[in-house]
Amino acid sequence: MFTYIAKRLLVMIPILLGISVVIFTIANLMPGDVLDVMVNPTIGKQQMELRRAELGLDQPIYVRYWQWVTHAVRGDFGYSLVTRESVARIIGDRIPKTVLLMGVALLISLSFAIPAGIISAVKKYSLIDYIFTIGAFAGISVPTFFFGLILIYFFSVCLGWLPSGGTHSFLGSPNPVWDRISHLIMPSLTLGMFYMAQFTRYIRSTLIDVMRQPYVDTARAKGVIEWKVILHHAGRNAMIPVITLLGLRLPFIFGGAVLTETVFAWPGMGRLLVTCVYERDSATLVGITLMLGLLVVLSNLLVDLIYVIVDPRIRYAD
Repeated sequence: MFTYIAKRLLVMIPILLGISVVIFTIANLMPGDVLDVMVNPTIGKQQMELRRAELGLDQPIYVRYWQWVTHAVRGDFGYSLVTRESVARIIGDRIPKTVLLMGVALLISLSFAIPAGIISAVKKYSLIDYIFTIGAFAGISVPTFFFGLILIYFFSVCLGWLPSGGTHSFLGSPNPVWDRISHLIMPSLTLGMFYMAQFTRYIRSTLIDVMRQPYVDTARAKGVIEWKVILHHAGRNAMIPVITLLGLRLPFIFGGAVLTETVFAWPGMGRLLVTCVYERDSATLVGITLMLGLLVVLSNLLVDLIYVIVDPRIRYAD
């Protein structure tokens, strides 16, 4: 197992290198550059070229990439072309906020999706199954930004119970715990609702398929209690495809759900990504995308390791 993990980690090196080449090239070949946002367009052409030389934008793209990658291997991803802050520091400031939003959204979605999916599979074609099915289809069909706007309208505009977006400094607040929770409720519900619907449908379909297998009938014939048959025998095998889906969705959730963070002005990775594209901040954009690429690779490795825990029959050759 340790040899398998070591091999997977070594394979990550050329993968991330390839991702960096593609993203760096695309980010630096976009129409226009950061000077279109930073500098007054009425200044002279000579001053514009001097400013471009100061930022290193006058050099060929392969020279800029080599300079970037030689610093990146040492953990230095350069500086933002707009704010002149360290890219690593900018991303580091946003990651905790995205992790918080992602964790709460996943907790909400899985807390509902797992029992709802199991009940729908066990009580298939019943009234409660139809209710969960209609709710799941509605959750998948309604765009996240639209659902977020509905929450803002009712809970912020009409009722005034929750803030419409952003975060709070919490300094001097009489109730800092509630302030944190109140700013987190609507974006986490918006993000969690979409994935809740996906997981519910997926758990239902996989569990129905597993319940038809002969070993489930064998367990019942041996006199195993029904809830043990569902949770222990069928449930663990049904979770394997669900874990795969979760591993594939994790990078997108961690990416901040761009629309959700934009609607609620949540200062996470998704909103930072939108800002970088708008400001043409290629240095920060490359850093964010490379980090998300790393997360995709690590998610796939994590899913492979969880397979062994869920199903001890799975083994990976060293």
